[in-house]
Amino acid sequence: MSITVFVPRDAAALAVGADKVAAAIQREAAARHVDVTIIRNGSRGLLWLETLVEVRTESGRIAYGPVKPSDVASLFDAGFLTGAAHPLCHGLTSDIPFLKNQTRLTFSRCGITDPLSLEDYRHFKGLTGLAKAIAMPPTDIVAQVTESGLRGRGGAGFPTGIKWKTVADAKADQKYIICNADEGDSGTFADRMIMEGDPFVLIEGMVIAGIAVGATKGYVYTRSEYPHAIAVMREAIELARKQGILGASVLGSAYAFDMEVREGAGAYVCGEETSLLNSLEGKRGVVRAKPPLPALEGLFGKPTVVNNVMSLASIPVIMDRGAQFYRDYGVGRSHGTIPIQIAGNVKHGGLYETAFGLTLGEIINDSGGGTLTGRPVKAVQVGGPLGAYFPPSLFDTVFDYEAFTAAGGLIGHAGIVVFDDSADMLKQARFAMEFCAVESCGKCTPCRIGSTRGVETVDRIAKGIEPEKNKVLLEDLCNTMKFGSLCALGGFTPYPVMSAMTHFPQDFTPAPLVEAAE
Repeated sequence: MSITVFVPRDAAALAVGADKVAAAIQREAAARHVDVTIIRNGSRGLLWLETLVEVRTESGRIAYGPVKPSDVASLFDAGFLTGAAHPLCHGLTSDIPFLKNQTRLTFSRCGITDPLSLEDYRHFKGLTGLAKAIAMPPTDIVAQVTESGLRGRGGAGFPTGIKWKTVADAKADQKYIICNADEGDSGTFADRMIMEGDPFVLIEGMVIAGIAVGATKGYVYTRSEYPHAIAVMREAIELARKQGILGASVLGSAYAFDMEVREGAGAYVCGEETSLLNSLEGKRGVVRAKPPLPALEGLFGKPTVVNNVMSLASIPVIMDRGAQFYRDYGVGRSHGTIPIQIAGNVKHGGLYETAFGLTLGEIINDSGGGTLTGRPVKAVQVGGPLGAYFPPSLFDTVFDYEAFTAAGGLIGHAGIVVFDDSADMLKQARFAMEFCAVESCGKCTPCRIGSTRGVETVDRIAKGIEPEKNKVLLEDLCNTMKFGSLCALGGFTPYPVMSAMTHFPQDFTPAPLVEAAE
C-alpha cells in the first residue's frame, strides 16, 4: 500500500527548496524500496515552516517542517512515514495553534488538496455552490450575495452585491467578469496562494458571478511575476473546460461562460480597476475618470464586474452554505472572514484566515508571535505600501473596515508588515512618496508631481532644513494628493506619510545642522 506524502508546490515553498525536498523524498523512498506517492499540494500558509511536509496516517496528517533536502534521510530513519517523532515533527497539522485557531472558509481546501484534481475539489464540497446557483434565478443569486454582507476584499470594501446588481440591471449584448489578481501590495500573497493552491474555487466563483449578472466571458488579470500561479490557473481552466464547468453549457445548463488568464507587465497602478481595464484592452495602463463606472461602461465599453480574487473565491461557500451562514461571522458591518497576511519582521509569518473582530495586537503578538528579532514592535503597516503605520498604542484597534477608517487607516488587501524598533519612520514616509512617484501613471498632477515634491520635502526635513516649515508643507501636500488624485495611488499615499509623522514625531526631528568652522 502506497504512503501519501504532501510537499507544497506553492511559490513560497519553492523559494526555500520544495522541489529539491520532493526529489529527495522520491530518491530516498526508491533506495529503501518504499512505495510513496507524493502529492504537490498548495501551502497551508505557515510560511515559517516551509517546506512543510505532511504524511497521511490513520490518525490524520502529520506535519514536519521546515524540511530541507538534507533532512530527508533522517526523517526516513526516524520513521516519519508512519508519523513518528522527529525534531521537525509538529504532530497533527490541524492541531498546530496557528492553524487550529483560524476560521477557514475561503481557504478551506488550500494546502489540503491536489490543486489540479477536480476529484479532490468535488470531494471537499467543490461545485456545490455552482450547482445551487444554476438551480435558482440569477436575481436570487445577487440577492444572496448582497444579504451575505460580502464586501470587496481588494481594498475598497465596496458591497459586492450592489456592484453585481448594477451590472445585472444594465442592458447590453455582452458583459464581462474581471478577476483583479494584480496583487502588488507589500506583504500580500493570499491571491497567489488561492491561484496556486485552489484554482477551481476562483473558477467556480467567476462562473457564478457570470450567471448572476448575465456575463459569458471572464478574465483573470494577474502579474507576470506570478508564473506559477499563471501556469496552474491555465491548466485548471483547461481541465474545467474538459469537465463541462466552462463552455457553452455550464454543468449541462443553459448558461454559457468561459474565461482566460491575462498577464500584466508589473505596473502597480494596474491594480486600480480602470487602469486594469485599459491594460486588458491593450492600451497604456492609465486611470480613467469616473463616471462612467466600470459596472456600466467597463471592458470594451460593456458592463463589467471587477472583483478581487478573495471576493470571488468567497462566493462558492456563500452559495453553498447560505447568506446567513456567512453573515454570522464578523463584527458590525464587516461580515465573513478575512485572510490576513502577516509579514515583515515577525516570528510566525503566513496566512491567517479569521472572522473580522480580532484586535491588531492579537494578530501581531498572539498569532504572529511578535518580532523575529525579539526586539519590541515599533510599527505595523496595514494595507500595503499605501496603508497607514500603526504604533503599539493602537493595537487595540479591531480588525474591521469601520474601526480602521476611524483610526486613520485602511484594511486594503489585509496585508500586515511588522517593523521593530530599529525602523526609521521618516525613511518609511520617504519610501511611500518615492513609491508613488515611480508607480504613478502620470495622468493626474497631484499624484505625478505631488509625490516627487513629497520626496524632496521629506529629504529637506531629514537634513534639518527648516523642519517645522517643511512638515507643514508636507501635510498640505498630502491633503492635496488625498483629495485631488484621480485614483487611490495618489489618494492613499498620504496615509503612510501622515501616520508616520503623527505617531512617530521623534523620527521627524533630526539633529540640527552644524555649520563647519572656518
